[in-house]
Amino acid sequence: QVQLVESGGGLVQAGGSLRLSCAASGRTFRSTYTMGWFRQAPGKEREFVAAISSLRSALTDAVKGRFTIYRDNNKNTVYLQMNSLKPDDTAVYYCAFNDLFSIRATEYDCWGQGTQVTVSS
Repeated sequence: QVQLVESGGGLVQAGGSLRLSCAASGRTFRSTYTMGWFRQAPGKEREFVAAISSLRSALTDAVKGRFTIYRDNNKNTVYLQMNSLKPDDTAVYYCAFNDLFSIRATEYDCWGQGTQVTVSS
């Protein structure tokens, strides 16, 4: 069982920045493991934001040029640097873990508790 601990959410004005972190622990990880970020706004479905494995990464179009995903393999931690934030980015952001790369929420095995990101206009 993998445990995910997220941090870094908060309230920020439009145009501001936040960095989310998610640390994974609990078992030995395959070298191909993937960590991803998804978000869910009120009344909307959970949507893919970003994912990264040892071989590739992906960002949804809505955040390209503003968000960056990267990870520290020594710490089994993934980061989501969010710049030029917009009110539309307001959501609960969830970290997720999977042994293989995917952008589909249904394919992830483990989820963090979520962290609120609120962007004021």
